[in-house]
Amino acid sequence: MRQRAIWSAVLVVGLALAGCGSASDSGKSTSSDGKLVVWDWKSGEPFAKSYLDKAKADFKKKHADVEVEFVAQPFDQYYTLLGAAIQSGKGPDVMMFNGGGQIRDRVDALVPITDYVAEDKQRLAGWEAFTKDGKIYGSPVTLQGYPIYYNKDVYQKAGLDPASPATTWDKFVADCAAVAKAGSKCFALGNKEGVGIQFWLSSMGSVTLTAAEYDAWITGKRDWTSPNVKRVFETWKETGEKKMNTDGANSTAMFNDSFAAFQSGKAAHVMGLMSDVGHWKAFNEFLTPEKLGVMKPPVVTAGTTPSLPYDGGIGYAVAKWTKDPKVAADLVRSLTSADALKAFYADAGAIAADTTIDVSQAGPAASTIVSELKSGKPALHVALSSKTIDLMGRLSQQLLSGSITVDEVVKQLAASDQAG
Repeated sequence: MRQRAIWSAVLVVGLALAGCGSASDSGKSTSSDGKLVVWDWKSGEPFAKSYLDKAKADFKKKHADVEVEFVAQPFDQYYTLLGAAIQSGKGPDVMMFNGGGQIRDRVDALVPITDYVAEDKQRLAGWEAFTKDGKIYGSPVTLQGYPIYYNKDVYQKAGLDPASPATTWDKFVADCAAVAKAGSKCFALGNKEGVGIQFWLSSMGSVTLTAAEYDAWITGKRDWTSPNVKRVFETWKETGEKKMNTDGANSTAMFNDSFAAFQSGKAAHVMGLMSDVGHWKAFNEFLTPEKLGVMKPPVVTAGTTPSLPYDGGIGYAVAKWTKDPKVAADLVRSLTSADALKAFYADAGAIAADTTIDVSQAGPAASTIVSELKSGKPALHVALSSKTIDLMGRLSQQLLSGSITVDEVVKQLAASDQAG
């Protein structure tokens, strides 16, 4: 149970557990004076209130005299602001991270919390995304995965069977042609931020790479010259050449314009999320649970087995400059406590990292996603450094526009990956 990478809407409003914060606050650590400061990009959301109330109640049982202040930073500036705090050596005591490269690239500024969270290891999933060199640096709040959602109404209008989505790439492309003839696009895609390729790489990875190649990729032994690795980027390029994506993909924001296009029936499919945006709960509100499907990726390379890519989503870590790491770690544990995560799931619709939560009443899509977790694999893009991910985003835009070749793309990515 695994790692992650991916994001949410911009937040500028601070919400305090006890006291008030704002994105302009310094966030200076004051834990020695009975106060902990937390940075994230979620606490300003309406759905977060119940989650924070539960976390506050749990933490107060352990540290009634410690005040906790949440500062909701804008996500599009979050890692820049965090980088400045790390460089100055002072900032929040506890901070939110995306799993994967974003936290692994910054572990020098964090306290290993392996011993502090030992009691949570069995209940929570997604630890690998917050682990480096065998040490845990963050506790997962959510699981983040990349299921392919489809609109059953669009399928019916195209003369396709909503109960039997294509299982091979060739059949899928043919079905997409039928969808286009009926007036919709195959994929709702927003790649303005270059994020779409991350979803594509991870969603299509298990059906394009061999099992051995997949496992080697996750462990860092990536062969960028492999025909199957190239094939992942070739299918991405093919969607552009065959006009399978919604118009203007490179100028369309994924959050939330591409998801809105899917919800409105302009596209049959979208590579979405399991978290609190672009996910089953939001789509259910527009399409209804009965019309929302979740399909396995269509097989590209014969002999491969489709699997759901997922990892730890978002989580909290402890800054190395905090005055009392144990107290800060206790807050992290409260933020991932059973009651808090139940509230997060209920209000946000995210698949929480707590494996004891019952999702059977959430509808067919959520039940399908959760049923696939046991056979799921870590997401391929999460294994890459943030620098390589950024480069891949820029190159993906060029692939869609036809201004670069697949060979040149994998050559540049290989060089970035090997540079570390």
